[in-house]
Amino acid sequence: MLILSNSDIEQVLTLEDCLQALEVAYKEYALGKAANRPRNHTMFPVEDKRYPGFHFRFKSQEGGTLSSGVWALRITSDMAGVETLANGVKRRRLIPAAPGNTFVGLVTLYSLETLEPLAVMHDSHIQKLRVGATSAVGIRELSNPDARVAGLFGSGWQAEAHLNYLLMVRPQIEEIRIYSPTPAHRKAFAGEWSDKVGKRIIAVDHPRDAVKGCQIVTCATAAMDPCFDGSWLEPGTHVTAITSPDRTALRRELDDTTFDRADVLIVLSKEQIEYDNQVDIMGPVKRGVKSWEQIGELGDLLVGRFPGRSHRDQITVFANNTGMGLQFAAVGARALALAEAKGLGREVPTEWFLEDTTP
Repeated sequence: MLILSNSDIEQVLTLEDCLQALEVAYKEYALGKAANRPRNHTMFPVEDKRYPGFHFRFKSQEGGTLSSGVWALRITSDMAGVETLANGVKRRRLIPAAPGNTFVGLVTLYSLETLEPLAVMHDSHIQKLRVGATSAVGIRELSNPDARVAGLFGSGWQAEAHLNYLLMVRPQIEEIRIYSPTPAHRKAFAGEWSDKVGKRIIAVDHPRDAVKGCQIVTCATAAMDPCFDGSWLEPGTHVTAITSPDRTALRRELDDTTFDRADVLIVLSKEQIEYDNQVDIMGPVKRGVKSWEQIGELGDLLVGRFPGRSHRDQITVFANNTGMGLQFAAVGARALALAEAKGLGREVPTEWFLEDTTP
């Protein structure tokens, strides 16, 4: 069995590798060739003494795909809570409470044929890429191909991945407007990434400026409250969000107006909407604006079972509303194969994890 670190995975897994693996997985899921258990968060009343209000949270998700040949179990053991920034904006935060100011996030891959564990790997680099890649598939499938200006909410870890993937699927984008609640962060982000990608990336001082005049609007934040007013959206805009309620917090990046105005509404998992009572996405159904059947899944969109954009003036929304275990199976299997080919990782005896009595 192989142990892989984030560093090992980062050396071999490209943006393209991740996106390709996920696209296959979503199609398989739509066609009944993959399985997934809804992501689960369990809070426990153990509070971190250094950070009042932060409590133990265990997250797990699992799934597998036929093409990957593996079943994946991804877990995180967290100290989670909400912090309030200097300007009053609230956001979710995980604190590095493990020894040495570290985090705990692991993916274990199991063979679908021999049953044995094949690898244990860090989850962080895969996590960063799989969210951005999934949003990129939505942008590629739903946004107008001639989009030239994009708005991006966020200036952190996920915003980086989303910017890279945005330019992969819409390389003709000429300008990206960055808004995040801390002025110094958004200005630093814009300066750094303008140099890296050679595009006009500017920090804006009001969230309206990252929406009006933008043909693509992406939220890649840890926000607790909506990032912008949906009435600002112009005809033809495509919107992406990566935050919805998760049973531990009533988080959302998009307001009711945005969901109500969506002519096409796609999510990653409708099962997760019900499991987590994601009231942001269910809002249009509860208000009688849309039916449940008018919400589509990304996999069904990819295989042609659900219609996408049919007119350039439509507002389209992709709610990247959960992490799925099958994502970690597809991308983890790809990372494992690439790492093995380069001789990366640390090998430990597989027999340590096998038993001769029934579970």
